[in-house]
Amino acid sequence: MKKRRLPAAACLLLGCHPVFALQVDDPIVITASRTAETVDESLAPVTVITREAIERLQAQSVQDLLRALPGVGVVNNGGPGKTTSVFLRGTESDHVLVLIDGVRVGSATLGTTAFQDIPVDQIDRIEIVRGPRTSLYGSEAIGGVIQIFTRKGGGALRPFFALGGGSYRTYSASSGLSGGGTRGWFNLSVSGLDTAGFNACIGKPSPGGAGCFTIEPDRDGYRNLSGALRAGYRFGEGLEVDVHALRAEGKNAFDGGFVNESESVRQVLGGTLRYAPAHRWRVTLTAGRSRDASDNFKDGAFQSRFESERDTLSLQNDIALFDDQRLTVGVDYRDDRVAGTTAYAVTSRDDTGLFAQYRGGFDAHDVQFSLRRDDDAQFGARTTGAVAWGYALAPELRLVASYGTAFKAPTFNESYYPGYGNPALRPESSRSVEMGLRGEFGRGRWSVNAFETRIDDLIAYDASIFAPNNIDQARILGVEAVLAVRLGGWTWDAGLTLLDPKNRSGGANDGNLLPRRAERTLRVDADRDFGRYRLGATLVAVGRRYDDLANTRVLDGYATVDVRGEYHFARNWRLQGRIENLFDADYETAAYYNQPGRSAYLTLRYAP
Repeated sequence: MKKRRLPAAACLLLGCHPVFALQVDDPIVITASRTAETVDESLAPVTVITREAIERLQAQSVQDLLRALPGVGVVNNGGPGKTTSVFLRGTESDHVLVLIDGVRVGSATLGTTAFQDIPVDQIDRIEIVRGPRTSLYGSEAIGGVIQIFTRKGGGALRPFFALGGGSYRTYSASSGLSGGGTRGWFNLSVSGLDTAGFNACIGKPSPGGAGCFTIEPDRDGYRNLSGALRAGYRFGEGLEVDVHALRAEGKNAFDGGFVNESESVRQVLGGTLRYAPAHRWRVTLTAGRSRDASDNFKDGAFQSRFESERDTLSLQNDIALFDDQRLTVGVDYRDDRVAGTTAYAVTSRDDTGLFAQYRGGFDAHDVQFSLRRDDDAQFGARTTGAVAWGYALAPELRLVASYGTAFKAPTFNESYYPGYGNPALRPESSRSVEMGLRGEFGRGRWSVNAFETRIDDLIAYDASIFAPNNIDQARILGVEAVLAVRLGGWTWDAGLTLLDPKNRSGGANDGNLLPRRAERTLRVDADRDFGRYRLGATLVAVGRRYDDLANTRVLDGYATVDVRGEYHFARNWRLQGRIENLFDADYETAAYYNQPGRSAYLTLRYAP
């Protein structure tokens, strides 16, 4: 499918600033190779969620957008604002690298990202790259990478706002202003969400406790206030500057025996400088700081504080060797620090990574090679690599194969939490192989990918030493099938994931399914325009899972249907409405934690 390929030199030197469209078109993505390329050009499986899709789906959270997408599993502990974990291709929830505008985010103590606090009103698009990307990004990218881009702006001055409300005494509001002309861009926006929620958990107290280990039959509300700023300018002589900031403050009530309230701050600051010192040479310098902090309370009394900061610096060189071949070389630096009321034996560590990538096209063949060397101050040096090959069997049919290795360094909790951590832990490591077919036809596109991932030295609790240890292994087989098509006036997006995520650690749990991973997941989105009206629906079906390593606590399969509609009653004005969980399915993504029943919401939106 070479017909869609963008000349590498043009992307490198002109900047590739596209307009993103529906998924059945061909948006340009950055995350898969750290350089601009179309979805069709990428040798990695990529899902793109655009701003248009976010508004069309009327999503209230990142969880709403991600659930049941190809290769994606989502676990939520009790509704809006509650802990939300994302599993990519059956790997662990801390095997996902998350970036916001190129800046690595997440908790250095937990090793996961608070998806529940990321405000959807500030998001321009999300890129989900499935498969190992450690050879480009370093630790954590065993299952893949999720990069979130905030609203950018540009063009004429445009105000926008939205007001909404609905079930569980939920109210939302957002507003902003964007513009910048032809060379510049800016976007300033604020948003808020307030919901009374519902009872998050029906726990089982000790002895034999489970879930939240308590019974607190009350509403568990959530409040989020956020703001974002992004601005930049494209000067002459190949110079471009972009700066961005995002801050989200959350107040959350939940059920718990030791803490049941929290106040959190998630913050990202960053900037990017791009410069082309020569015709085929482009330099990108990126710096950023992310902050993850929470104060925790029990019935209003302060109990603890956790805080982590990550400083990142990256220098990347993109060199267009020929029109269809490019070389990328660079260096990343990361410094993690933790603070708070918990006395960690070690409170900081840094990592320096050198990486190189070659990307080339030869007639019907495309190849990609990447190699990275990370030097961690505490865990020593690690080398990872990946190779991918694509072959155009026909103008509209492509075969893709790849192999990659990855690793993940232990978190501060796993290594140093007082009375629990094990400083002798080694990084977890993986190797993955994948093969896929992609095709296009007159009304859409399809793809099928089969993969196997083997993970060694998985960190789990070891009862013999009363601490975490490198004792687990896993083997994950999977197939992902995707279809995007316009048919009968409707736009259809469907994704099916089949997983066989097995524990291969030996002992009593050997051969069991990894907890909270479904063997079968399906998502279908359907939408149609009727002039001023638009109708749509989303079906999510998730198969049976287990909530524990022993596979004794069953989570039943479930299916939910959401319906939505909107009315363009005046220029730039829309009234949107949706019903979630139309048939009031009773289900859990984690044992003992409730999920919302049938609920309805209205949104008034203005956007030029």
